[in-house]
Amino acid sequence: MTYDLAVFLSRLAPPDHARLAMMKAALSCSRRVVALVGSAEATPTPRDPWGFDDRAAMLAAALGDDAARVTMLPLRDHLYNEDRWRAEAQAQVARVAGDAASIALVCTPQDAVLFPQWRRLDIDAPTAPPARAYRDALFDATGDGLSFLRAHTPAPVVDMIAAFRETARFAELREEYRCVEQVRADWSHAPYPPIFVTVDSVVAHSGHVLLIERRDRPGRGLWALPGGFLEPQEWLRDGAIRELREETMIDMPTPVLLGGLRASRAFDHPQRSLRERTITHGFHFDFPTGALPNVQGGDDAARAQWIEMGALPALRARMFEDHFFILEYFLGIY
Repeated sequence: MTYDLAVFLSRLAPPDHARLAMMKAALSCSRRVVALVGSAEATPTPRDPWGFDDRAAMLAAALGDDAARVTMLPLRDHLYNEDRWRAEAQAQVARVAGDAASIALVCTPQDAVLFPQWRRLDIDAPTAPPARAYRDALFDATGDGLSFLRAHTPAPVVDMIAAFRETARFAELREEYRCVEQVRADWSHAPYPPIFVTVDSVVAHSGHVLLIERRDRPGRGLWALPGGFLEPQEWLRDGAIRELREETMIDMPTPVLLGGLRASRAFDHPQRSLRERTITHGFHFDFPTGALPNVQGGDDAARAQWIEMGALPALRARMFEDHFFILEYFLGIY
């Protein structure tokens, strides 16, 4: 059957042989393809080292002349709002669908259940190595990593990755990778995989949100919510307030802070942190009016600052881990 349009959903990090085979299968049975490139505005990390433009260029180079029939569009993450993610995907498809009467879907079975209006194509594509294998190959200092990439990735993509490895941005991400790998090594002898528990605070005040700039790796220089690891004999709420004070020195008595507590929730996306499995408990404090309390960076925060809520979306690609999505959940910004 020939479809008017095929929708291809993938992060393309990087566009390897398996994903290229899926794309070519979509091209073979549809007149046009729209590629929705996931994690489009993610903060650069060892897991997401390339932005949308980089990955779109890699895919175009791998497709060659076939790229003329493909429209590549960004698809942002919404980790704790699946409906918003689905609506954004539908809106991007609607931009190019026009009068398409039949639409096919090329994606994982997990994503397919979210779009029952499109028929998923069962494509016999080669099995891709796990994402971690690509990450290890990319940052491998011995040079064997490029051999792995050549075996699993189209030649034009390998050439672009090789050029990327010569940039200052790659050098910065490699230091992040080494930091995360050291954490993994430190816990490698534990009798079971570790699960870390952290606490984070969203403090909203008079149209502003309190953020810190991280001083140390991982995430050095990124904006983050004030927070940290829970101590062994500590209640979650007490840990959140302790970390808030240590990192921002906020000039607000504890009873006043507690009076502004509006909500709390566990944020447990399995891939929210590269430092093994980490579950954080977010606390939302809200103070609608009044002068902003004095703050200054302390502990492992290079600085603390009140940020206007209207400026938060522009910080999406400069925020640590899933902290932007925690703000999205509590404050509704996106």
